[in-house]
Amino acid sequence: MNIDNKVLHIGKKAKIASNQTRLLSSEIKNKALKILIENIKNNSKKIILSNKVDIENANKKSLSNPLINRLSLTNNSIENLIDSIDKIINLPDPIGKILNEWKQPNGLIFKKISVPIGVLGVIYESRPNVTIDAACIALKSGNALILRGGSDSFNTSSTLVDIIENSFEKAGCPKNLVQMIPFVDRKGVDSLIQMNDFVDVIIPRGGKNLIKKIYEKSKIPVIKHLDGICHIYIDKDADFKKAIKVLVNSKLRRPEICGAAETLLIDKAIQEHAMKFLKPLIVKGCEIRGDDFIKNLNNDIVIANEIDWSTEYLDKILSVKIVNGVEQAIDHINNYSSGHTESIITENDKTFLRFYNNIDSAIILKNASTQFADGGEFGFGSEIGISTNKLHVRGPVGAQHLTSFKYIVLGDGHERP
Repeated sequence: MNIDNKVLHIGKKAKIASNQTRLLSSEIKNKALKILIENIKNNSKKIILSNKVDIENANKKSLSNPLINRLSLTNNSIENLIDSIDKIINLPDPIGKILNEWKQPNGLIFKKISVPIGVLGVIYESRPNVTIDAACIALKSGNALILRGGSDSFNTSSTLVDIIENSFEKAGCPKNLVQMIPFVDRKGVDSLIQMNDFVDVIIPRGGKNLIKKIYEKSKIPVIKHLDGICHIYIDKDADFKKAIKVLVNSKLRRPEICGAAETLLIDKAIQEHAMKFLKPLIVKGCEIRGDDFIKNLNNDIVIANEIDWSTEYLDKILSVKIVNGVEQAIDHINNYSSGHTESIITENDKTFLRFYNNIDSAIILKNASTQFADGGEFGFGSEIGISTNKLHVRGPVGAQHLTSFKYIVLGDGHERP
């Protein structure tokens, strides 16, 4: 059986499973998630051993430290996964909710009710935690799931899928609710994104080139997660202590994630204080790439070029620029942003509103770290990704976002005149 036929067979099984998954009760869904928590705990050593194989392979391939950080699972990160599953259990079931209800003058009653999308195709590279997050969110939202993990995380993801399948089936969920394409040949991606008869939406997580390819070639609607070129603007009316705290956390808490700040903009009115903001970063090993003014502040700072303003470093590197007030900050962000997350540090509410109203990104923060761009922090339990789409969902994609709706119309022998 060639690759196209193998993936097609997976798609057909997923479609059958989705028709059964949409009927699952809240009780069965939550039971499955509770069993999954226990099975992850019982198999944590096995998960970490599989992950060690992936890490060893990554080192042999000389992958960068940020990529290896994304790939790594530890006892602590497994605890975080368990915590996110527990939060998903405690979320209300997003299916079967009456979203709107009204009565027309002719007596017809209309109800708009949430339903699952159907079959989700999730394509990702080096983040094995996506395997768990996607499976739990798919189940909670009543969808079937096809996973296509990358070669870097293949061993870890395969182990996790085995645990997921065992847990869900033990709870009485349909067989094939979660499937993983069992090979890393890139033709598997090509086949998956053409199966519009069996897959309802594609959600890619990975590098810019992967997402661009999928967006251009997919026959299926795509919820895209583009680069996180996130900005922080320190306004002239900023509280400097807040600014330093937020900046250091935004860049260095986890520099390899999409919510990490990549560019800092400083109001020209406070440019003489620029080193107050930059020194704590430099001390912690962050490379600064700045405009002419910033470059001349310190011998360790290198000059930024045009490419730097549109680069997602995913590392301890920050580009820095002086801007002439909030309007120039807005212009820079609208020119270079990927539409992901931006933060302004200011005590001036009018300036914040100008910033908010004029920037078209999914998440706008005031006096808070860009690393709050996360489904768990939004109260969604977890996320499949941060959507930079404007349709069908924007920002963190949780269970409640992977739904559609249909209408019930109740009559009493009504005829249309």
